Amino acid sequence: MNSNNIRPYKEEFDYSYTSGAYATIEMLKANPIVVRAVYIHSKYAGIENIDGFCREKGIPVLYNDRVFERINRKENTYVLGVFRKYFCRLMTNRPHIVLVNPSDMGNLGTVIRTMAGLNMHDLAVVTPAADIFHPKTIRASMGALFHIRFQCFDSFDAYKKAFPDHVCFPFTPEGKISLNRRNCPRVPLFSLLFGNEASGLPAQCRSTGTSVTIPQSSLVDSLNLSVAAGIGIFIFAEKNELI
Repeated sequence: MNSNNIRPYKEEFDYSYTSGAYATIEMLKANPIVVRAVYIHSKYAGIENIDGFCREKGIPVLYNDRVFERINRKENTYVLGVFRKYFCRLMTNRPHIVLVNPSDMGNLGTVIRTMAGLNMHDLAVVTPAADIFHPKTIRASMGALFHIRFQCFDSFDAYKKAFPDHVCFPFTPEGKISLNRRNCPRVPLFSLLFGNEASGLPAQCRSTGTSVTIPQSSLVDSLNLSVAAGIGIFIFAEKNELI
């Protein structure tokens, strides 16, 4: 891949990149077929043999400090993995996490990392939403993006039409179930719905299925999206023996 063609990320590009050794290694392990090239800075002193791994997979390894100056001016990262954007389809026989209009790339990436850690591998994103391919999202996920399946939908209706057999559990402050380990539903196919950081779930989503709330003190008005999703994913994954 021509180094001169690598530019700071824009959503309209057909490629993106991992920033840092850890996320790049996770990509190389999980999905090497999408990798176009790996750039290594002359200052890289990591113990991981990235060069050797890439050569085994036939992935070009390029040493070019100027690429880092152009792309990562504000970060001290010495490994970049350039990959082509790709698309997945969710499994019909696995539970799903559904994020409706998430706007923060850090939250999106953190939820993805939590999913991978708790053996949940299917993520539906209802757009408009934060860019799942943005390097900030990938960095927040610590490369876990490459260990899950994800699919974007133009509307919640489009998601439900594609997966009518999934039982929905929208997370809202007014939920019917105050979630804990004892009363968590045991369901083979479930979808956990979480809304936008500022506005929460749309009314259509809140009225779908059985709503759930996470008990909390009165000292805060709500939990951060990634925190709420982490609690919900853990309890449902544990109850349904996914972990």
